This record gives sequence, C-alpha cells and structure tokens, in this order.
Amino acid sequence: MGTIVLSGTVVLVILGFGNHTWWLVAVALLFVYMQYGRGGASASSSGGSSGGGSGAVPGSYRAYRDRRDKQAKWDRRYRRERPLESRRQARERKG
Repeated sequence: MGTIVLSGTVVLVILGFGNHTWWLVAVALLFVYMQYGRGGASASSSGGSSGGGSGAVPGSYRAYRDRRDKQAKWDRRYRRERPLESRRQARERKG
C-alpha cells in the first residue's frame, strides 16, 4: 500500500510543475495515508491474530521496560561519574 501511495505522490508532484494544485493534492494524499492508512493496516493485522488485541500489549510493555531499564542504567552511570552533582540535585529535590 505504501508503494502505491508514494508512486501516486511522485506522479502528483510531477504534474504539479504545470499546475500547483496537484502539489496540494499530493500533500493531502500523504496526510491521509499517515493519519489513516498506516494505523488501519496495523489494526487489521493485529485483529486477525488468534489472541485478539492482546498481541500488541507485550510488545509495547517490552518496549516500555527496555526504555525504563536504559534510563535507569544512564541514571546509575551519571550518579557514579558525577557524585557531587547527583547529591546536589537530590538535595534540591528534597528542599
């Protein structure tokens, strides 16, 4: 689907050199695709699975957990490398 939309956009941009209205149509096409096309494709593919909508939950939780762990790793590294600064920030948060 994305290939068709991109091909159509290129054709509309080429036509736009003669009539600028086609550029607006190309932008509108891309906007509609970004708003509805990509989300609809992922919703239909996850709806077809045997687990229903639960297939997306572990992936998003796993991504959240990865981000949380990465942030904790950077926080520990910051506290280890800059002990005085981290203590000052902790005092400011308390007071």
